[in-house]
Amino acid sequence: MMKRFWDQAACVAEGGSFAIHLDGKPMRLPGGGTLRVATRELGEALAAEWQVAGGAREGEMSWDDVPLTRLAGTAVERIAPKPEATIAAIAKYAETDLICYRATDPALAERQNAAWDDWLEWAARDLGAVLQTTTGIMPVRQSDEAIAALHDAVAELSPVALSALGVLVPSLGSAVLGLAVLRGALEPAEAHRLALVDEVFQEEKWGLDWETEERREKVAADLVTAARLAALSAP
Repeated sequence: MMKRFWDQAACVAEGGSFAIHLDGKPMRLPGGGTLRVATRELGEALAAEWQVAGGAREGEMSWDDVPLTRLAGTAVERIAPKPEATIAAIAKYAETDLICYRATDPALAERQNAAWDDWLEWAARDLGAVLQTTTGIMPVRQSDEAIAALHDAVAELSPVALSALGVLVPSLGSAVLGLAVLRGALEPAEAHRLALVDEVFQEEKWGLDWETEERREKVAADLVTAARLAALSAP
């Protein structure tokens, strides 16, 4: 927690980028750097977070109150200096993508097919990644061409978009669904629903506990934040 020490937050154009000023001074990230973003839309959204955070001077706030800033800051401080590590970590999900694994239970498999087949077709059409499916939990080896296509789709992204995708893909368990959200082909709430096909099927038999519901609400909020960051940072 920290106390709010400013009255006014503003987005300020600085050369070809936009910085967040607190009472006329650049806002500093935990690592000491200045946060600058490429679009005015994102800069204005970040400033709006800081204008609300803590309520008023001397009010208490945390980084949880500024989720867009937290992700944008991750892009600047952690991803931009060495993007290759983040690209590799995200692209690796393509090797075990959720939507490639189908159940042995015919009823569940039917739901999975209905939910996921269209997105496998999307991956082949829009990303050039033809992914294979399997039944059960045994790994299926994807072709080198499919892995390379998904890697290339991730590698072309800006650090800010990578930061967003770094939330989307692990939360959904799918590089395909994450990229679909990032590209605006899929809404975050619908992507979340698709990622929960297996869980919901089991809950219809055994019920839903409050801890699972609480976790899902947090994931849903994180997905919306990540998608919003990507949209606001798009040229």
